[in-house]
Amino acid sequence: MKMIMADLEGVFLPEIWINVARKTGIEALNLTTRDIRDYDVLMSRRLAILKENHLTIQDIQAVIATLDPLPGAQKILNWIRSCSQFIILSDTFEEFARPLMAKLGFPTLLCHSLSIDDQGNVTDYHLRVDNPKQKAVQAFQGLNYQVIAFGDSYNDIGMIQAADQGFFFQPPDTVVADFPDIPVTRNYDELKSRLTRLLNDS
Repeated sequence: MKMIMADLEGVFLPEIWINVARKTGIEALNLTTRDIRDYDVLMSRRLAILKENHLTIQDIQAVIATLDPLPGAQKILNWIRSCSQFIILSDTFEEFARPLMAKLGFPTLLCHSLSIDDQGNVTDYHLRVDNPKQKAVQAFQGLNYQVIAFGDSYNDIGMIQAADQGFFFQPPDTVVADFPDIPVTRNYDELKSRLTRLLNDS
């Protein structure tokens, strides 16, 4: 049996932190896992910026409330779920993703969580485990699933490389240059074509 696993932001949803940067004018929040490989470095930087600029979870959630899935995302997601078991593996947080999952029809999502104080300040973040995407792939392989995985960023590399079949979806040129051996899909039509082929391979 086959299982499809995918990243969330940049694949089905716009990048949350980039939209927070646009709304607040804080340029440094534009950096994502497409730019910085070390997730702890990236999140420590983000938390420091939030504290310095007195941004609360309510400020972030107000931006999230304005976001919609990427054009065509709901259609391709519905198609994937009609063809295969499917799980989204994301380095976002439950406190961010919950309203967005409603807009995507509530697919299964494995992500992280935040610590928030009584004033709404984001004080810390908590990973489920280290290397969660890679370990999720390996766990389902241990249940005798053949895993197909795709994503767009540095934090997806472990997942893609651990999968039985892995590839990029709309990655930046820097990621492609660093991992030239990983196949690339550039749009939902190419994604559907590749998934159809992989699902039909015996």
